[in-house]
Amino acid sequence: MIDLSKANYLSFSTFRKTGTEVQTPVWFAQRGQDIYLFSNGEAGKVKRLRNSARARIAPCDVRGKILGAWLEAEAHLLDRPEDNARAHRALLDKYGWQMATLDFFAKVFGRAQQRIFIVVRLKAA
Repeated sequence: MIDLSKANYLSFSTFRKTGTEVQTPVWFAQRGQDIYLFSNGEAGKVKRLRNSARARIAPCDVRGKILGAWLEAEAHLLDRPEDNARAHRALLDKYGWQMATLDFFAKVFGRAQQRIFIVVRLKAA
């Protein structure tokens, strides 16, 4: 298992149908071998994941500057309420008041129901 506990952001790469890689810095929380993130359901990364589970991750800063090695992974959209709750709890545990504040404004502006949780699992080396 890779320890990402010191990183605040991951660069999450998904791939277009053409094979072009698209990198996005994201918040994440790791629980065992599962790495959870979230996005708006209409975001490009979500659309790309519906076509292919292929992904890569690397620790990065808030602007996406890569701070470590890229790791090959697979990513899947979560759809079961209990899986979404587990992912959300992991993110709340890691980001605390920041995640709670984001949740509050997502509810106020009607974006909470558009949120999609994603699980990333590293491929065996």
